[in-house]
Amino acid sequence: MSKKSEAMSFNATWSMAVGGMVGGGIFSVLGVVIETAGQWAWLSFTIAGLIALISAHSYSQLSLKYEQSGGAFTFLNDINHEGLAGSLSWVLILGYILTISVYAFTFGHYVAHVFNMGNWLPRVLAFSIIAALTFVNLRGVGDASKVEIITVWGKLFVLLGLALFGIVQWSPEQLSAGVSEKPWYTAIIGAATIFMAYEGFQLLSYDYDDINNPKKTLPKATISAVIAVIFIYILVALGAAMLVGAGTIVAQKEVALSVAGKQALGTAGLVLVTIAAAFSTGSAINATLFSTGRLMETVAKKKDLPPSLAKENKSHIPYYAIMIIAGLAAALAAVGSLGTLVDAASLIFLITFGTVNFIAYQQKVKYRLVCLAGTFGCMIAIVLSAYKQVQTKPIPLAVIVALILIAVVGRPYILKKMNR
Repeated sequence: MSKKSEAMSFNATWSMAVGGMVGGGIFSVLGVVIETAGQWAWLSFTIAGLIALISAHSYSQLSLKYEQSGGAFTFLNDINHEGLAGSLSWVLILGYILTISVYAFTFGHYVAHVFNMGNWLPRVLAFSIIAALTFVNLRGVGDASKVEIITVWGKLFVLLGLALFGIVQWSPEQLSAGVSEKPWYTAIIGAATIFMAYEGFQLLSYDYDDINNPKKTLPKATISAVIAVIFIYILVALGAAMLVGAGTIVAQKEVALSVAGKQALGTAGLVLVTIAAAFSTGSAINATLFSTGRLMETVAKKKDLPPSLAKENKSHIPYYAIMIIAGLAAALAAVGSLGTLVDAASLIFLITFGTVNFIAYQQKVKYRLVCLAGTFGCMIAIVLSAYKQVQTKPIPLAVIVALILIAVVGRPYILKKMNR
């Protein structure tokens, strides 16, 4: 991707943040959260959104404090925690790979749903979209901010239209139709397992140098973007469930919004939602693939990853890093299930955002006690997410925990062997 020739305005910055979150979030997690929280799914989005809002404040304030791009890796390096920075960067890269796999999985299922050609097609499409966007990234072709603005407003129009169509019919009994009634506290567990739906705003911390007047633009754009996404998710959770019933959304969770779109407007609604989902997930894959490649390059230059991952091609793209990320994400999309991938990615980002909130508290940024509350919120969510996964998906959780331990505990030994 080529570097932007012009600094991003407030509109472009806001659109990048919203696009990063909505890009695959609601299309991927709606059925997962309704399966966990039932009629309280809207509250799950609210709780997760409040934790994300605090985390967004911490990210923006730390970016302003250090006045440079780089996110959590840079924050930790700047306070002389290089070892923790390296370990967290490994965990964060794993989270982004999982996120790309979720987006590709979602892309494949939404597009394949229109053609109905068998269970093999979604996996092939998931692999194909990652391969295609890897090729785009390696050529250095970038997304203009104007295109991002147009695509973001387009998908918001589709999502809000669908949500309002369901809400005006106001059938609250549909929120639990086809599923068992859930107690209100399941909303807290639901929030812990869908946190990846709010992943995306922190990508702005990697673009600090490209934002026009970042001291003014970054905090306003980031906070307002998260608030807007919270309301969008709540409306979609209510509207889609009222259209088709909670049971249908859980049963068809891989393509829940397409089912709701067809219920609202027939074939036209199905096609419209599918197009929105395809563009949203494709855009999110593209942006996340590039940002993660740059993060791996930065970490490799600090000698916390093999030096080869910092090598660039003629288009100044870290090609080894991009290809490794793409290969791992494609493999996960091919063998994983939606719920497992969402849970794993959410756990990774809860760990990362909890760390950033605590750094913000320690560094005495504005409203530091709010940052401390965000830290505790992430810790509680981590425990609840792990508890749910122990009961339902113990083996994938064990693999994720093992990888995190390798990043935190085994990293020095691995680097010592690697740099011999």
